[in-house]
Amino acid sequence: MTRSTALLTDRYELTMIDGALRDGTGSRRSVFELFGRRLPGARRFGVVAGTGRLLAALRDFRFDDDELRYLRDEKVVSPETVAFLEGYRFTGTIRGYREGELYFPGSPILTVEGTFAEAVVLETLALSILNHDSAVANAAARMSIAAGDRPLSEMGSRRAAEYSAVAAARAAYITGFGATSNLEAGRTWGIPTMGTAAHAWTLLHDTEEEAFRSQIEALGVKTTLLIDTYDIREGVATAVRVAGTELGGVRIDSGDLPTVAAEVRAQLDALGATGTKITVTSDLDEFAIAALAASPVDAYGVGTSVVTGSGAPTAGMVYKLVARQDAAGGWVAVAKASTDKASKGGRKAAFRTLDEGTATSELIAVSDGFEAVQTASDHPDARALQVTLVENGEIDTAYEGPDGVQAARAHHARVREELPVKALALSRSDPALPTVYIDA
Repeated sequence: MTRSTALLTDRYELTMIDGALRDGTGSRRSVFELFGRRLPGARRFGVVAGTGRLLAALRDFRFDDDELRYLRDEKVVSPETVAFLEGYRFTGTIRGYREGELYFPGSPILTVEGTFAEAVVLETLALSILNHDSAVANAAARMSIAAGDRPLSEMGSRRAAEYSAVAAARAAYITGFGATSNLEAGRTWGIPTMGTAAHAWTLLHDTEEEAFRSQIEALGVKTTLLIDTYDIREGVATAVRVAGTELGGVRIDSGDLPTVAAEVRAQLDALGATGTKITVTSDLDEFAIAALAASPVDAYGVGTSVVTGSGAPTAGMVYKLVARQDAAGGWVAVAKASTDKASKGGRKAAFRTLDEGTATSELIAVSDGFEAVQTASDHPDARALQVTLVENGEIDTAYEGPDGVQAARAHHARVREELPVKALALSRSDPALPTVYIDA
């Protein structure tokens, strides 16, 4: 049984619909746009994540008996609006950046077209999903860049709300992590899962050696043993004595990691365990990972930092009305003009200009009308960024489920190769690409 997503919204979405249905503007065709005014944390690029989850949530955006009863009992909207919501189905069109795509300030990440009443109500749902997932993806992409060819695992479920953890694992996988500790993420999204034992396992046994022997009996000699519950040097010696030189790996979860990793590698090699891998998992973020680039580390496990966006827990995206029909049926570009919160009106088409395969700008063609929208043929030296996700209410299933996750992961890997070298730096800076507006 699916659960309705219709009340995962703010009250004012429904009170706006209530007023618009009363005064007749609810049926006006409208264009909403989801975008970010700036990149969080002064980062050099952003990553779109959550699109597949949003499409699944849109499929379940229905006001069923329980939702309608709540709205009536709480007198949130009028009986007439309750009747409208009872038959609510999104029948419009959504175009947007593919999941895994890069974005920059002003990028029209989603364009939602429909009547005002059916499109405005999607604001909170779209923002809550994309702001969270893109924040995780933004952090995970930077960690992936810092890690280079070394594998990354996401293990932050204990630092996030239960279903936020599943979404975070998904976003991290799309942007370069290779596995997650979260089993629900594995089941739902087809992400490889990993994990062996925590410190509690070692503490449960009378000795560290007993713990290691029991783990090897259960999981085999290729398992990874956690060696820092007591004394790391003694832990390494015990691990090799118990498992032999074919031990798969050891994990370090504390200490001065560059120093400890070097000492552990030297000890393993001296004991003949030259093929035993070293994984580190102690409070890592992109900066700590980068600092370990020259250390003999084979893999990283990241928890708190990735699921909380590494200091930027939201992507800061907004959802604004940018065009609508007027009373006569003509199209009007509209924009908010508030200080520091201005938006740019008009329907938009987005392209990434390229010079011999390297991205040079985010080119956005703005149309005051509705039909005069530029296409890829207008910009032969650029890549069109928007695809149709929903057309006349029909969701493109290619972007959903585990297959959608794999497609997003592959797309992200491709488009990240387009970035100029300066975009890969971790320091605070201006966006790596300028956003350039032109009239369509």
